[in-house]
Amino acid sequence: MDPLIQIGGRTYELIQNYREAWDPEAFKQRYSEVLDRYDYIIGDWGYEKLRLKGFLRDNHPKANRDTAYSGITDYINEYCNFGCAYFVLQKVKDNHKEKDTPKDKESGSGKSVQLQETETASE
Repeated sequence: MDPLIQIGGRTYELIQNYREAWDPEAFKQRYSEVLDRYDYIIGDWGYEKLRLKGFLRDNHPKANRDTAYSGITDYINEYCNFGCAYFVLQKVKDNHKEKDTPKDKESGSGKSVQLQETETASE
């Protein structure tokens, strides 16, 4: 089972983790509610910094060449550093999961990860 990530009232599933790019703390720090409207979030690493970009499902009415899920490979090849580590998160639907998973899927560690917007006090 792939990790589930909860942030901003949304739940995401890690569907691709190329070169072990997934870092929950870095994601928590970089996440913005602007990403809430997207069905997929890609995080790529360049110069030790995480960059996040949202994509819509291919059949979304507002999806275009640059924002559709089918364009993720083009985005990686054109805008990311060559060979960089990256991950892809898919928003989990309440009633069912809608999956257009990549053919070269690499899953994560299998642990469930919950992110909260507030810090918890340690004992």
